[in-house]
Amino acid sequence: MSRRGKAHVDPAALAFAAADRRINEHPLFAALSTYVRRLSEHPWADVSLDGLLYAHPKRRATEDEWAWVFAHCLLHLGFSTFSCDDVLDFQPALKFGRRPESWDPGRCVRGGESKDPEKWANRFAAGLSNAAVAAIDVAGGARSSLSDTRPVKTEWQLALGWFVSHYPLLGALASTMTVVADAELARGWDISIAAVSTASAEIYVNPLAGLTKPEWRFVLAHEMLHAALRHCDRAGGRDPYLWNVAADFVVNGWLVEMGVGSPPSGALHDPGLRGLSAESVYDRIAVDLRRYRKLLTLRGHHQGDLLGEPLRGPADFADLDEFYRRALLTGLSYHTSARGLLPAGLVEEIRALEHPPLSWYAQLARWFEEFVPAVEKRRSYARASRRQASTPDIPRPGWVRPESLEARPTFGVVLDTSGSMDPRVLGKALGAIASYAAARDVPAARVVFCDAMAYDAGYVPVEDIAGRVEVRGRGGTVLQPGIDLLERASDFPSAGPVLVITDGGCDVLRIRREHAFLVPAGAHLPFRPRGPVFRMS
Repeated sequence: MSRRGKAHVDPAALAFAAADRRINEHPLFAALSTYVRRLSEHPWADVSLDGLLYAHPKRRATEDEWAWVFAHCLLHLGFSTFSCDDVLDFQPALKFGRRPESWDPGRCVRGGESKDPEKWANRFAAGLSNAAVAAIDVAGGARSSLSDTRPVKTEWQLALGWFVSHYPLLGALASTMTVVADAELARGWDISIAAVSTASAEIYVNPLAGLTKPEWRFVLAHEMLHAALRHCDRAGGRDPYLWNVAADFVVNGWLVEMGVGSPPSGALHDPGLRGLSAESVYDRIAVDLRRYRKLLTLRGHHQGDLLGEPLRGPADFADLDEFYRRALLTGLSYHTSARGLLPAGLVEEIRALEHPPLSWYAQLARWFEEFVPAVEKRRSYARASRRQASTPDIPRPGWVRPESLEARPTFGVVLDTSGSMDPRVLGKALGAIASYAAARDVPAARVVFCDAMAYDAGYVPVEDIAGRVEVRGRGGTVLQPGIDLLERASDFPSAGPVLVITDGGCDVLRIRREHAFLVPAGAHLPFRPRGPVFRMS
């Protein structure tokens, strides 16, 4: 096309339009922006207190100059004032646009009074608030400039997206877990770099940590593995902080071996612990408490980065075990075919998720089978069985139990009946005990109630245990006298096992016979138990 055929573009008109867009995109002036009319007798522009901005129709200027002029007029509107001195004192602090050399304030506000001055004052206040929020976003890297309405992706957001597109093992987890980057929340909870809530599938990061992109990859992978492998729930009766440190050594060792990002300064890593499970590492470091308690997790401040509960509200996932198990197993199947080998210890733990642990009902049933044997039945012609239809003339023996006088199996129950015990938990526990005892043909169990002292209830029929329990709520829980009472009782078998039901708020127990503990989910005993611990879900 010839030069004559090209449409004429006026640079002054482009500068005017660009300045108008710039005003409308700025968080402070967007709340005050009004319709711009290019009809003004002022050398540059003026504004009415009703909100109409007028510009000179023939003035030629740059974008920065027009932006400064528009801002000046709108500040008059926000201040609801005719005086230019107040506006000129405030405007340099904004660093917005450039004052024209030929600027003569003259009378840049048209006569008349504002019909609704409070409206513009409220808009100006809202604009100041928006500008403050935008300035914080710019400082934190959430957006490139104050006028940028499309926030840029942060380093941790890019790191999370990398797992989805490039790392199959953790891709499914990354696509469903939420990263919460809140500097105020991180400060309130003393989070130096990151922490994770297994219950809500949320990773809390400190946006002011100043990590690089590879370091954020390492940190997010670290927290995702903590959550998916349920390290928070596997502590049992161990010291929570030392358990967190042990799990950190194991997870960081895997990530270094896999080359996922780069560990931030101070991350716990010891090549000498390679190949060990978190439980084995804990047993090693527990012998040197003074040294290992000084080590820091990613949360810092000598606190664990494994958070039991969400920081922002209730959990959204109903079946966490199924959620994490499906995400990791799916990721493992894709990863081995696309990316190759993984650390053997990590693969072993993920494979173990295919076989979830037995429920406490099943665990308790196995304990009864082992330590409370049932009376063996035998066949006898004294009680004939039903005849088979095909051979009705052939008698067959039926199952009978011995009718001779003999010792029947029994067990002892030490019940924590202090005020801290939830009656619903007691009911659930005693209902399970009654059903299993009946199945093992146990006629009665020796029951001892304990709160501030022990109360011997003697032998109680198993079907009546639940009805005999009373939560007395007499203060602290002292269970050792109840244990001693059972162990010294002449009418209680020396081989009889003891089942202790408590919420964990008890004294240190020493039990010299077979025993087990039945506690609510999440409860921790104040000592290292020697018998099995069944946690009621």
